[in-house]
Amino acid sequence: MVTMATADNALKTAYLGVVSDQLNTTVNPLLAKIKQTAEDVWGKEIRKLARYGINGGIGAGDEDGALPGAAGNNYEQFVLTLKNLYGTIEISDKAMRASESSSGAFVNLLNAEMEGLIKASSYNFGRMLFGDGSGVLAKVASITSGVITLDSVKNIVEGMVVDFRAAADGSVIASAGARRVLIVDRTNKTITVGGTTLTDTTVPANSLVTVQGSYNQEITGLGAIFKSTGTIYGLDRASHKWLIPYIKTDVGSISETVIQTAIDYLDETAGSKVNFIVCSSGVKRAFQNHLSTYKRNVDVMELKGGYKALSYNGIPIISDRFCPAGTMYLLNTDDFALHQLCDWKWLEGEDGKVIKQVADKPVYKATLVKYADLLCSRPCGQAMLSGITEA
Repeated sequence: MVTMATADNALKTAYLGVVSDQLNTTVNPLLAKIKQTAEDVWGKEIRKLARYGINGGIGAGDEDGALPGAAGNNYEQFVLTLKNLYGTIEISDKAMRASESSSGAFVNLLNAEMEGLIKASSYNFGRMLFGDGSGVLAKVASITSGVITLDSVKNIVEGMVVDFRAAADGSVIASAGARRVLIVDRTNKTITVGGTTLTDTTVPANSLVTVQGSYNQEITGLGAIFKSTGTIYGLDRASHKWLIPYIKTDVGSISETVIQTAIDYLDETAGSKVNFIVCSSGVKRAFQNHLSTYKRNVDVMELKGGYKALSYNGIPIISDRFCPAGTMYLLNTDDFALHQLCDWKWLEGEDGKVIKQVADKPVYKATLVKYADLLCSRPCGQAMLSGITEA
């Protein structure tokens, strides 16, 4: 007979390891390449000593002359706050009781819930890798009869629960928080949400759309790293130029020369070896067209996790649904690490149980959690090409 105790035990033993492995390795090929570690985690923060430049204690001189003066390595401390990543499943009391007499029915119920959790978590975690930590999915262009036109629907999918926030300060607009996305029209870049009808008076143009409660709470993705101004990891780029990656805009047609120029620059200036290239699907098609135009072979390689990728001089090129349009990132993934307090865990109560009843509702809830953030120890060793003409 299925009980709450057996359900709780199943989540802890049978499901946690599988779910953790899938979220760590199958979200996308880029995450699979990034090291996950508990190093440099101190309390609620990540504190990492980053070395830059070279040791200055070298020189040449006379046979009996003075030795070079000591000038050790240069260090700066990177500081990040661990982000709180959550995933929640809910099972109604009615569904639980209907499955009590059949272990098979209960397993099917849990499987369905866990598959939904993995899909949603993978979608959002994959999206965060390319974000800037703000959690902004899109901006409102206009609203007509409850149909909301956005500047982009790339990061939005049916079922998401989103907040509409003021452009000025990011505060949630009254009566426009926690709205579930019902319809996404990708052709016209519009969405429809549940609840009372929104208007362009309550939600004006340029309002922000974010995942519920996630504004400025998401991991520090590539969007935060590839900037030339402002601060990152608590340091100002204006006085720490080595924090600025190679950024080339308005590229136009993609070619091997454009890619190689960026690779050579990173090698010559930072000693960085590019080992992973990620781009939008339109850029990948454009590169394939370039190769076919010049009668070049399209080499394919297989990556860890069963992913297939194009190959440029042995460097994998993969496309990602969340990579910005017209953009290609050239990365040395050895410089990246996902620093975490622990791997994915279930939130447990004082009684050790992970399944808890929602207050005043005939519903049981379990929450998966991970405290982590992404850190690049050598931003100057990475490159971004943008403004590429897509195919």
